[in-house]
Amino acid sequence: MISARNITLAYGKRVLFDEVNINFIKGNCYGVIGANGAGKSTFLKILSGEIEPTKGSVEITPGERLSFLKQNQFEFDNETVLNTVLMGHKKMWEIMHEKDAIYMNPDATEDDFMHASHLEAEFGEMGGYEAESNAAAFLSGLGIKDDLHQTQMKDIPSNMKVRVLLAQALFGNPDILLLDEPTNGLDIETIGWLENFLADYENIVLVVSHDRHFLDAVCTHVADVDRQKIKIYTGNYSFWYESSQLMARQIADKNKKMEDKRKDLLDFIARFSANASKSKQATSRKKALEKLTIEEIEPSNRRYPGIIFQPLREVGNQILNIENLKKSVDEKLLFDKITFDIKKGEKIAFLSKNPLAISYFFDIINNESNADSGKFEWGTTITKAYLPIENGKYFKEGLPMLDWLRQFVPPNITDADEPFLRGFFGKMLFSGDDLSKKTNVLSGGEKVRCMVSRMMLQNPNVIILDQPTNHLDLESIQAFNESCINFPGIVLFTSHDHTFMQTVANRIIELTPKGIIDRLMTFDEYMSDERVKLLREEMYSE
Repeated sequence: MISARNITLAYGKRVLFDEVNINFIKGNCYGVIGANGAGKSTFLKILSGEIEPTKGSVEITPGERLSFLKQNQFEFDNETVLNTVLMGHKKMWEIMHEKDAIYMNPDATEDDFMHASHLEAEFGEMGGYEAESNAAAFLSGLGIKDDLHQTQMKDIPSNMKVRVLLAQALFGNPDILLLDEPTNGLDIETIGWLENFLADYENIVLVVSHDRHFLDAVCTHVADVDRQKIKIYTGNYSFWYESSQLMARQIADKNKKMEDKRKDLLDFIARFSANASKSKQATSRKKALEKLTIEEIEPSNRRYPGIIFQPLREVGNQILNIENLKKSVDEKLLFDKITFDIKKGEKIAFLSKNPLAISYFFDIINNESNADSGKFEWGTTITKAYLPIENGKYFKEGLPMLDWLRQFVPPNITDADEPFLRGFFGKMLFSGDDLSKKTNVLSGGEKVRCMVSRMMLQNPNVIILDQPTNHLDLESIQAFNESCINFPGIVLFTSHDHTFMQTVANRIIELTPKGIIDRLMTFDEYMSDERVKLLREEMYSE
């Protein structure tokens, strides 16, 4: 068990945590959620000992080992990939080096060798003799091939370093596992591997993530960081979200009888309990939900942005025609032979094993980059709005926020006064002093919210989204997701967010160096289709 006792943390007048008391129990996986800046990552650092609280203490059951996913990609640059993973079990690593040093010392005494024999026994009890093969298995599961295991960390790509550090955190079956955004830099298949691993993990896990599908797959409980406190709720993220929304509606509905409200809540709990999957974590979650009392369900204090795209007109029959588009960057072919058209009602999720391919494709169809060959044509009825993955060029001038948005007002809007513009910012939860900021000093999340305000201003009937959930908190992601589901126009998008992909898309297009894979199906259907799997292997083969 790991416990926080009276944890208080303040930076000057800003209090992040105030007298937090909380226990984390073996067998549970806790999804740590909260608005951006609430202190989720900071709390993990307090638990790991990396940050000293202003007041209070962290208590860990004696003999238990804690492992924390590190975000510093350069810390192990001079180590091999395999050794970096082995170093995740600090005690084992120290014993291994201590005993090896004795064997390599020509002046070692009989007492030294006796000590080495004791170290050998302790090393064996820790699983040291299987350590290298176990570490290699972790690396393979995370998509790092055998030929990289003896490569130095400084010589592998940054997205691979993230995976090695994740393997390091998981290695050696730690009693307490702290994971801060573990899915960053992972592809869909690797995230699936991690979900399966954590779903059957029997020790304590605390995970900060903005990936709702991931939280739903692995978490038995939610630890909600809000208003300087942390409260634990039974169930995964979807249960927390839907139950808090249901409770808020129940409170607002003053005319509904109490027994009817109680029945709705009990039915809701029963439905979630029945939907638990076959993994050990889900079974644990099911048992916990069955014991849940209605009194434990509370409405959320969260504020959700109002992301509403309102097309001025419906799309016509001709939306977008693509013919034989091709693009290479630095002599590497991103995609070729890209030919398709779009029909009314379609919401298309784009995939590629190289994310650059999708970003360049979106830039090309928005006239922000040029194809090597091929052509595209938008229909005359189309009004589009684009959210690129990189938005720095939109914020270079450092204009006040209202002036920044004013430059994007469409010609057909003649009354774009200050209250009108404030309305778009208000929907994205900007208010008061926020609007006096210069746009070049905004955070990554604030810039994305500005870009979404700009998109809503366009009244588009086609929206194009390149990783729309980047930099956003869970509340904004949830609102964005529901907006795209309800949007009456065309959506072209790509996302690392599994739930976003599954709930929005009704067509999947994968861009490859040998053409496209194009299927009218959901994202989950696409990823599980055996014929698609074979075709993907063929399209990416050298």
